[in-house]
Amino acid sequence: MKLSELFNPNEFAARHLSFGDEAALLAAVGEKSMDDFVGNTVPQSIRMPSELDLPEALTEADALAKLKGIASKNVINKSYIGLGYYPTRVPNVILRNVLENPGWYTAYTPYQAEIAQGRLEALLNFQQVCIDLTGFPVAGASLLDEATAAAEAMAMTHRVGKVKSERFFVDERVYPQTLDVMKTRAKYFGFELVVGDFAQADEGEYFGALFQYVGKDGDVQDLQSVIGRLKAKGTIVAVAADIMSLVLLKSPAELGADIALGNTQRFGVPMGFGGPHAAYFAFKDEFKRSAPGRIIGVSKDASGKPALRMALSTREQHIRREKATSNICTAQALLANLAGMYAVYHGPEGVKRIANRIHALASAFADALVSDGLNVVHKVFFDTVTVDFGNKEKADQVFAAALESGYNLRRVNDTQVAAAFHETSACEDLVDLYRAFTGKDTFAFADDVKGRLNTELLRQDDILQHHVFNRYHTEHEMLRYLKKLEDRDLAMNRSMISLGSCTMKLNATAEMLPITWAEFSDIHPYAPEAQTAGYRELLTDMENSLKAITGFDAISLQPNSGAQGEYSGMLSIRRYQEANGEGHRNICLIPKSAHGTNPATAAMLGLKVVVVDTDEHGNVNIDDLKAKAEQYRDALSAIMITYPSTHGVYEEGIRDICRIIHENGGQVYMDGANLNAQIGIMQPAEVGADVLHMNLHKTFCIPHGGGGPGMGPIGLKAHLAPFAPGHVVTDMHNASADQTAVAAAAYGSASILPITWMYLTMMGKQGMEQATRWALLNANYVAKRLSKDYPILYTGKNGRVAHECIVDLRPLKAESGITETDIAKRLMDYGFHAPTVSFPVAGTLMIEPTESESKAELDRFIAALKQIKQEVLKVERGEWPKDDNPLVNAPHTASDVTGEWAHPYSREEAVFPLPFVREHKFWPSVKRVDEVYGDRNLVCSCLPIDAYED
Repeated sequence: MKLSELFNPNEFAARHLSFGDEAALLAAVGEKSMDDFVGNTVPQSIRMPSELDLPEALTEADALAKLKGIASKNVINKSYIGLGYYPTRVPNVILRNVLENPGWYTAYTPYQAEIAQGRLEALLNFQQVCIDLTGFPVAGASLLDEATAAAEAMAMTHRVGKVKSERFFVDERVYPQTLDVMKTRAKYFGFELVVGDFAQADEGEYFGALFQYVGKDGDVQDLQSVIGRLKAKGTIVAVAADIMSLVLLKSPAELGADIALGNTQRFGVPMGFGGPHAAYFAFKDEFKRSAPGRIIGVSKDASGKPALRMALSTREQHIRREKATSNICTAQALLANLAGMYAVYHGPEGVKRIANRIHALASAFADALVSDGLNVVHKVFFDTVTVDFGNKEKADQVFAAALESGYNLRRVNDTQVAAAFHETSACEDLVDLYRAFTGKDTFAFADDVKGRLNTELLRQDDILQHHVFNRYHTEHEMLRYLKKLEDRDLAMNRSMISLGSCTMKLNATAEMLPITWAEFSDIHPYAPEAQTAGYRELLTDMENSLKAITGFDAISLQPNSGAQGEYSGMLSIRRYQEANGEGHRNICLIPKSAHGTNPATAAMLGLKVVVVDTDEHGNVNIDDLKAKAEQYRDALSAIMITYPSTHGVYEEGIRDICRIIHENGGQVYMDGANLNAQIGIMQPAEVGADVLHMNLHKTFCIPHGGGGPGMGPIGLKAHLAPFAPGHVVTDMHNASADQTAVAAAAYGSASILPITWMYLTMMGKQGMEQATRWALLNANYVAKRLSKDYPILYTGKNGRVAHECIVDLRPLKAESGITETDIAKRLMDYGFHAPTVSFPVAGTLMIEPTESESKAELDRFIAALKQIKQEVLKVERGEWPKDDNPLVNAPHTASDVTGEWAHPYSREEAVFPLPFVREHKFWPSVKRVDEVYGDRNLVCSCLPIDAYED
């Protein structure tokens, strides 16, 4: 034997792909080789002129070892920087059973409520925490980060307000990153931001205002009076409040505000160099239909039992397009679950103890400094002690001494230094920090500490009184509660999730392991650059790989969702055109086949959407495109185009489309949601795109997490690169200094980037090329096998689809009355999550099997849909009544089949329709959820325990 042949650096690709199925899959689609198949599927006109320039693959062990070496270059100091990011402790039972558990992180957004009751309950818990702490009756299921939540609040105040003004007031005490993002958004909304002293906010006419409850430098001010004066003038008021401070302080609602927002990172979510973290967003009841993002609501199922769902047109950007209130698609569900469970585990007394400990330590530290003659700037504060040394030299000395002792402080200005206390602060930290600030070695801290919060600022109402926050405080109880919720959900650890346009692929264990390494999770986003060499190397590696894959000259890793990537890409185009005296260009062409977030994004940037027709094959109508590009030649800003199209085909005319836009003065934005069909086959930049967003939570294996986190970095041609998002706090190596940000952290949700780094490193050049080929082969196999039972709506070259296919259910519906929703719910009885329903075409299913599903799993899914077709035919033939059959009654729960049975089909037909279902039966926990009832009777807080018991 040859020793060299016993090493296999490409071993991971065979774990991600099922190479043993190749011959059978090719035979099924009528091909002899993979090269022939790709040649007959992908237009030659778009093929890459050169090979993919990526390194060779590493094994799982070698990749983890290499990444560990990179991570070790980060320095973990004790972080006292603050500014919205704080060290915290993730309770181990939550760490292991939620964050590290594929039953939670591989689930999809809960659009199919009946198989997502666990996740929905966890998110309802999160909403209840936000409701309790803010005092408002309605809260959302999370937004992306505090800065973007503030920007959403600004837009919302304009929608709901009645003051005839385009001016918005911003408290000068807000975090700098928040103001940075608000500047970006305000410009294209046409708003004028006025930044000033909070106490003087009522001296102008503003449609809205934002105040920071705990100021960036630590002070706590009584906002009630100024809010009252603004309210009297009709101004809608938002308050950005530190979530931990609200455990002790009066709620924003009690202060008189209309909206409250902030970051929930302090509730058990690591800093992670800036994210991902779930923002909270709570508001008055009358604003609920104007709120951005998702709201989890309580409804009832077909049996009258309480059931949870996403409420109020949860995908309204797909329905209302350019008239949508926001382009938000991804939230931060996994992180919201962590924060909600932190409150469940600690309960009201636990979180009060933590908040009081933080405040007591900060107060004790301030007392010690004052007794030593130092000038503590604020008499009233929660966790941050700011000291003015009166001269730069002394401030420099203190900052350096703390750094030498392993502490990161915040340099407020030339003479001021701040220390922000947090959950992991300990008494020994007081001694070390006292030494750094005073130069003295010892100080005896009194055990009895007088707090620095005035009595009139403290909340008097009880928080977290619901039974869920007062029951699971032992680890055994918490473990079982988490398991109970997990078992109510169908995630990818049970079966494939074939969602078209969402690319639910393998999230390998080796990819997930590094995100909980302290070297990545415990780094503050504003840590000194000398401490983040590992992160910088990781970011550079990522940028180089993504440039090689896409052909672009530059990469921005800041956008922390796909919708944010869309916004950032189009923002770069707008900035470029303005810099070249073409700011008047305000027409955006968008094909009918585009993602629904595209028109919403364009509208947010002040662009007028002009829709381009598609032809009978689902392709962009080139003649219509050309006519409209020429018609709007002098005002054409861009086209937003998805490739391969949302209809699941490679359009042969993509180069012509790009050429026509460029000839008429516009830029080409390519939506990268379907990049999984491109890698190693084509490069977006090479075919003519100027900018592209990439969904790392789709193509590059970051899991969906039940509805977030996501990452949506953008690739840019050289002429657009200077106009990518910058950052006011962090000196970014790849962005112009004068460009404002789109996210709170410079590199978005940086702590999940190791997932994609591991995927790229373990797959390597050959594996990444193979992944695309297998994505195409699996999709065409599914389309071919289903085509005898269901029409495939659109096909491209040689009757082939790309990485996804659209199954047309409209003929069946017309003959039988069975709807696409009935089929989606019936799939649950077979143990499958439905494909994408009625998007992009009403009355269809869009199926994307991805490359990482085996033939055996594909065959089970195909068998389910074929059997469902036979069930529909029974209804059509009158063998089963139209109003009483397994499809309209789906899904069936365990209680259905153990109770009385009066249906014309058997119990076995209901719940064991095929033999393989018996092997691993998944039982939906509720029957079909009543969507209309839930919208008409919106309840978004936890119900009393007896509601579920009844």
